[in-house]
Amino acid sequence: MVSGPTARRYDKSQEEQAVRLVRLVRAERIADGRDVRGVALEVAGQLGCGAETVRRWVREADRRDGLTVGAVTEVEADELKVKVRELEGQVRELTRANTILRQASAFFAAELDRPHR
Repeated sequence: MVSGPTARRYDKSQEEQAVRLVRLVRAERIADGRDVRGVALEVAGQLGCGAETVRRWVREADRRDGLTVGAVTEVEADELKVKVRELEGQVRELTRANTILRQASAFFAAELDRPHR
């Protein structure tokens, strides 16, 4: 018998339901001043899903919806990737210009060291 991760697949509606339930229970517990740990485990048990799967769905949904503090949404991540590419291009251009200037400086310094007639 082989143990390991299951190859079970869930449809989008199950994922949305799990995320909705976790957020609902979490909000109720916060309003009551109770501990919010273990909510994903409880919802996973009720829905017959894996606890880690539900945790991952909620974490991704929170990130996607901008609910996680310090998280980057997908749109922001795409914008950052474009900006990084632009900056990398500028770095390449500046490195090339710096190399040219260094070579020109060495050339002219060598000219100054030669005796003049």
